[in-house]
Amino acid sequence: MTYSYFPGCTLKTKAKELDSYGRKAAEALGVTLEELDDWQCCGAVYPMAKDEIATKLSSVRALNSAKQKSQPLVTICSACHHVIKLVNNDMKNDENIALRANNYLGFDEPYKGETEVIHYLEMLRDKIGFDTIKQKVVNPLKGRKIAAYYGCMLLRPSKEMQFDDPENPTIMEDFIRAIGAEPVEYAFRNECCGGYMTMNDKSLAQKAAGKVVASAKLKGADEIITACPLCLYNLKQNTDGSLPVTFFTELLAEALGVK
Repeated sequence: MTYSYFPGCTLKTKAKELDSYGRKAAEALGVTLEELDDWQCCGAVYPMAKDEIATKLSSVRALNSAKQKSQPLVTICSACHHVIKLVNNDMKNDENIALRANNYLGFDEPYKGETEVIHYLEMLRDKIGFDTIKQKVVNPLKGRKIAAYYGCMLLRPSKEMQFDDPENPTIMEDFIRAIGAEPVEYAFRNECCGGYMTMNDKSLAQKAAGKVVASAKLKGADEIITACPLCLYNLKQNTDGSLPVTFFTELLAEALGVK
């Protein structure tokens, strides 16, 4: 299986582990991730204003690059996935946005949302299958109680993201079972960690992140995994550090014996 791959800016700097372990694990699973040529920042935050086009253009370029290769586009950072998936939805369903973006970018053929955008976790679940992953595990993480932290951006808005049930997601818990560990379900696994408030009011970010960690500890978690670089930063830097927080790809690489 070969996919186009959009790593995003943070995976080249502060979140290199999310990228490097994801690539190693994909290779072990027989998947080729072809990084897009000359990609740009996804825009970081999806613009809600209907007349905002400029900050969507880099995502459209990435989507069109994958279209030209006739490949689905795999993302791994929660923020990048959120932005690119919503922009793709705009290009598919909003004629005004699509017209303006295509006019500006001047593609030989207009882009109309043809590319399938999938998160790395969706690739594991829907393209490879957790049963297959379970068979390829050489180092099952037995005895480890792991809390999955979804955060906001993978799940919402649910109609457009279509990632999982926004109130009762299961994809990360199923992933944890596939690598031999025990998932810990807790109340705050799909609540905001406060990451976007860190610069504006650190105390609010600390309060929100502290609730996530305390909730996971209450249910007996030994560690937390996430797909979001900002969430990982906030859960590590704005809490008491009582629970280790890692990217899910690191545990996958460990279970597959390629860490």
